[in-house]
This record gives sequence, structure tokens and C-alpha cells, in this order.
Amino acid sequence: MSNTNHVKIHADPLASKKEAWSGRFSEPVADFVLRYTASVNFDKRMALADITGSLAHAKMLAKCGIISEQDHNDIQRGMKQIREEIENGTFEWKLELEDVHLNIEARLTALVGDAGKRLHTGRSRNDQVALDIRLYLRNEIDQLLNLINQVQTSIVELAEKNTDTIMPGFTHLQVAQPVTFGHHLMAYVEMIERDRERLLDCRKRLNRCPLGAAALAGTTYPIDREFTARELGFECATRNSLDSVSDRDFAIEFCSVASLLMVHLSRFSEELVIWMTSRFAFIKLPDRFTTGSSIMPQKKNPDLPELARGKTGRVVGHLVSLLVLMKAQPIAYNHDNQEDKEPVFDVIDTIRDTLRVFAEMVPGIEVQKDSMRKAATEGYATATDFADYLVRKGLPFRDAHEAVGCAVRLASERGCELHELSLEDLRSFNDKVDEDVYTYLTVEGSVAARNHVGGTAPEQVSLQVCEWKGRLASR
Repeated sequence: MSNTNHVKIHADPLASKKEAWSGRFSEPVADFVLRYTASVNFDKRMALADITGSLAHAKMLAKCGIISEQDHNDIQRGMKQIREEIENGTFEWKLELEDVHLNIEARLTALVGDAGKRLHTGRSRNDQVALDIRLYLRNEIDQLLNLINQVQTSIVELAEKNTDTIMPGFTHLQVAQPVTFGHHLMAYVEMIERDRERLLDCRKRLNRCPLGAAALAGTTYPIDREFTARELGFECATRNSLDSVSDRDFAIEFCSVASLLMVHLSRFSEELVIWMTSRFAFIKLPDRFTTGSSIMPQKKNPDLPELARGKTGRVVGHLVSLLVLMKAQPIAYNHDNQEDKEPVFDVIDTIRDTLRVFAEMVPGIEVQKDSMRKAATEGYATATDFADYLVRKGLPFRDAHEAVGCAVRLASERGCELHELSLEDLRSFNDKVDEDVYTYLTVEGSVAARNHVGGTAPEQVSLQVCEWKGRLASR
């Protein structure tokens, strides 16, 4: 529906000022008020969802004998032409018609006459817009789930190439223990999977049809709401008409899920930015995902990860705006709810574009394996392995911890790493130390020893990669 976003909105000063609801009023809406209240500039992106909902409503009205089959046929014919006009960009959107719903209804009436006027029987713009945004968001969620799958696939494929690539693991951004780069990457696959599960849960809760709730109390016409719900692929019809027109929980929940997803991608972005610096030199990003400096010719800036990190605040801000929007509204529809769409639309656009960036950028990451391994040998990353070694020799862990702390202090004073201390030096801290200690002080030995479910051992990472490849391929 993005092709509707560039269509010019016409505000014809000679056009009739008669609104769909103008019978009660003695004067037209002032132009500046019309501009302030109109939503067609942004809600026109729901046009195809609006047509889909209207066609299902018309089918139900005909089935229930509320409109004639001839009216139903005329509505179908008119909507087909309107859909074509919207898709090829020739539909004329009019500001004075306020929103996507009245623009389409007016065009339908112009095309098919009274049948177009009968379409709105048994519904209100209140339940109509509640339906449209659910239909629109449901479709967007399905596309986002596919993009999430692509991002996870790209990360898994990079992890598969680096199951035994050793790098330092960090806590407090200080070197902690050696891990494999593949293991580090798979952590993001797990994070994003939780986002995917939350998105599926959100989709399930929004997949209930509000059409038929009308303005707030339902309708006196003998409609069949379950029929309409089935026609539109909903799980069921909503159960309370007041809640149906005022509920925006699904929009808030969607923005909450999106915020968590962006936070996870922001954390990944932060690490990419750090890893790309000359101080780390762990990775290189393809040129197409970086930019230069206007003054410093040597610069290669990770602009896309930085922007993803920055856009996270934008998405979180939209979540807050929706929460504040709803916090004091009395039940049933209020015009405040017009303000729900722009935040949701921008969140959709932002996470869609961010996921596309990561799906394309991750496969191009060049891993600097030597730099990673060198960094893992610095900072006494195998100190815990030394302590575990002493425990296996019979020493209580707290005593082993104390002994290794003394060893680290000696190495620090000499400006060397633990594995560079002599056997005599190491035995000075505990006489249980033997020649085999050096096996445990190597980074390769350290990662290989963590060979259990969830561990960083290359064997375990390979198993995780294999499992995930199967899961992703089956979706």
C-alpha cells in the first residue's frame, strides 16, 4: 500500500463543503479546522484494508437481506475500479472528505449511485477504522515475521562460519572469559526469537473482528458478525461493542514488541560499532553499509548500525505516546484515537527498514579472526579456568579463587599473561599445580571445556546452528 503515500491530496476550494454528517450543522467546517482534524494524509495507506473490509461488510449485508443483490454487485464493481485507481496512483484524495473512509465512500457513490450510500448500513466509522487498522497491522506483522526470519537466517549463517572463532567474552565491557564468535552471534538469534514469539502473540490478540460494533452500542439491523469475521480471516468477532471501538491495546502491544526488537537490534548495533573501531578491529563492514567523512579522508563510519541504534529511541517514543494517548480516555470512541495511526505507521516503517538493513548487512560482515583471538589471550580471560583446575585438584573454590587472584596480580606486575608464567611461578600459589595446567590456560582449551547445552564449545555451537537451520527452513 506504500504506492498510496505519494498521491497528491487535493483541497478544492470550490468543492462542496457538505460533509457525510452535516445534516445537524448550520455552517461548514472552517478550512483550518478541516486541516487540523483531517487524517487522509496519513490514513490513506489503509485504503486497501478499507476496501477489503467494506467488501466483506457488503457481502454480509446482502446475505442477511439488508441490501439487494444488485446493490451488492454494484458495490463490488465500484470497489474493483477504486482499487485499480489506488494501485495505479490515479485516485484523487480530497482533504475536505477528511479520511480514507469517506474518500472511498464518496468515490463509490459517484461510480454506482445509491448502492454506494447503502454500504454504510449497520456500521459506523468507529468500528470501520477499528477494523481497518487491525487488517492493516495484521498484514504488516506477517511481513515483519518474514523479515525476522531473514535476519535470523543471516546471523545463523555467519555463526556457522565462526563456530570455533575465538574472541573475548565481556562483562562490564572488561575481558571476562573466552567465547566463540559463533556462540556470541547465536545469542542474538535467541533474543530475536523471543521478539518473534511476542509478535505472534500480539497478532493473535488483534485477530478479532470489531466490525458490527457500529458507533458504540451495536446496530438494530439483523447482521451476522461471525460471518464477517470469517470472511476477513479473523479468529472471531469481538464480544463487547464498547470495547470494540475503543480498544487500542493491540497497537500498544505491537509498539511494545517493536520496542524490544529495536532494543535488541540496538545492542547488536552497538557491538558492531565497537568491534569496527581500530582499538578492537574485530570486524569490517562492507563499504555499502558505511560512509566517509566530509573532512577526514581516512574515516569509514558505521552509519547504518548507528542509525539503527538511534531509531530505537524513536520507536520507544511512539510506545510512550500511545500509552499517554489512552491513559485518560473514557470508554468508547474518542477523536483522540485518530492519533494512534501515525505512531503505529512509523513504527512499522522503522522496524521494517531496520530488519532489511540487518538481513543484508550481516552476511557481508568480514570477521578478523586473528584480532579476535589475540584479544582473547589478553586480560587474563582464562583465570576462571585456572581456578576450576585447582578445584578439580581438591582445593575449595574460595581458596582457588584467592590463589588465582594472586597469580593474576603477579602476571600484571610482570606485564604478561597467565600462560606466560613459569610452572615454578604457578606452583608458588599452590603445590597441586602440574604441567597439565597449561592446557587449561589456553583459550582453545577454555572454550572446548564448556561443552554442555548452552555452552560456548564449538561442538555445542555447531549443534545449535544445525538446530536453528532446521527451524528456520521449516517456517
